[in-house]
Amino acid sequence: MVRDIGFLLYPAFQILDLTGPVAVFEDPWSASAYRLRMLSEHGGLVPSSSGVTVLTEKWGAPAFDTLVVVGGLGTCEAMQSPTLLDFVRAAAAASRRVASICSGAGILAAAGLLDGRAATTHWRVAPELQRRHPRVRVDAERIFIQDGPIWTSAGVTAGIDLSLALVEEDLGLEVSRARARDLVVYHRRPGGQSQFSALLELEPASNRIRQTLTFAREHLHEPLSVERLAQVACLSTRQFAREFHAETGQTPAKAIERLRAEAARTRLEAGSESIEQVADAVGFGDAERMRRAFVRVFGQPPQALRRLARGAGA
Repeated sequence: MVRDIGFLLYPAFQILDLTGPVAVFEDPWSASAYRLRMLSEHGGLVPSSSGVTVLTEKWGAPAFDTLVVVGGLGTCEAMQSPTLLDFVRAAAAASRRVASICSGAGILAAAGLLDGRAATTHWRVAPELQRRHPRVRVDAERIFIQDGPIWTSAGVTAGIDLSLALVEEDLGLEVSRARARDLVVYHRRPGGQSQFSALLELEPASNRIRQTLTFAREHLHEPLSVERLAQVACLSTRQFAREFHAETGQTPAKAIERLRAEAARTRLEAGSESIEQVADAVGFGDAERMRRAFVRVFGQPPQALRRLARGAGA
C-alpha cells in the first residue's frame, strides 16, 4: 500500500520543517510505503526563509493519506490566503489525517481544524495562537499532540518526532525504531515530553513504564512516591523500581526530580512567576529544594538560568 504524503509549502517556509519529516518518510526499507509530494498553490519553485528553493507541483484534488503543513516565517501571510485555507479544509475532509510542524499549526487553526482540539506549536508562538484562536486548547509544553485525525508538533526538530510517531502508526514500532537509528536520532521523545526536555535518554520499552512517565508529567504538582507510581504501573513497589531502572537507567526518584526541574525551567524562562511560586507549582515544595535540583540537573541555580533567558530575549 502506497501512502501519499503531501507537504504544503508557501514562500518563506522553514526548510527544516520540511526536510526533517521528509527524511523520516523517505523509504530505504521498501519502495512502496510512501510517495512524497511537494505542493504549492501555483507549483514551481518555492523559496524557503533560508533562500533554498523546492520544486513543487500545483495542488490539485486534495486526497492524501496525510497532509503535512510546515511552518516558518511565511506562516502569517499564508494564514491570510483564502485559497490556501480552502485547500487545507478540503484536504482535511478528504485525507486520513492532517499534521502541522511548528507554526504551521496557525494555518490549521485559521482553517478551523483545531477548534475544540488540543494542539501544540513552537513555544514562542503558542501565546499568539491561543490569543487568536481561543477555542483551541493550546499546550505549549508538548512536543507533539494527536487529537483525532489532527496531529500538531512543536518547533522544527519536533517534526521528526511527530513523523516517527506517524510511521509507527502506519508500519509498526520496529520500522519506526529502525528509521530513528538510520537518522541517528532518539526513538523516541514521547509527545507529552516538554519541549525543553533533558530526559532524551529515557526510552522505556514497555507501555507500562511509558504510561507511568506520562502520568508523572501530568501530576508533577502532586506527591509522586515510588509506591504511587508503582500503583499506576500495576506493579509491586520492588518490581516497579527494578523495571523502571532497567528500562530508563535511572531511579524513579531521580527521573521525577529531572521532570520537575525541566517543567520549572520552562516556567522560569517563559513567565513572571516567582521562584517560590514555580517551586510549588511543579511539586518541589520549596525554593531551596528546587535550587539543589537545578544545580544537579543543569549545573546552575534557577536565578542564573532565568537571567540567561532574559538576556537572550533582550
